[in-house]
Amino acid sequence: MHVTVRPPDQQVASELRAVELRRQRALVDADPDALDEIFDDTLVHTHAHGITHTKTQLIEHTVSRRPYLRIVRDELLVRLVGDVAVVTGGLTNFLRTPDGGERTLAGVATQVLRRHERDGWRFISFQMTPFPEQK
Repeated sequence: MHVTVRPPDQQVASELRAVELRRQRALVDADPDALDEIFDDTLVHTHAHGITHTKTQLIEHTVSRRPYLRIVRDELLVRLVGDVAVVTGGLTNFLRTPDGGERTLAGVATQVLRRHERDGWRFISFQMTPFPEQK
């Protein structure tokens, strides 16, 4: 079977933008119900510092620490392979540190989503690579 890699049509591109905006809001709001709905049970989320969380661990981390103050995305490159979307683009996280301070972390994130028949798009993988520090 030959599956092609293709760009999304306007409807799918809109759906993926919407679920990404929902992810951002849910992380900033530390909303466990919304995160549960958009993250697949098989989620593998690798943070820029290398720590990897499962879906349950990421939701617990987000709710207990509330690290996300604001999230900004650059233009996204979206590629479809069947019912899987690979989304790549710049990401800037404005974060609360454990000691109550704030920091900014910018880099490139690659996200993989799978379209479910009943539930729409769900994130199955996330990997952020931070930009090198500028001197």
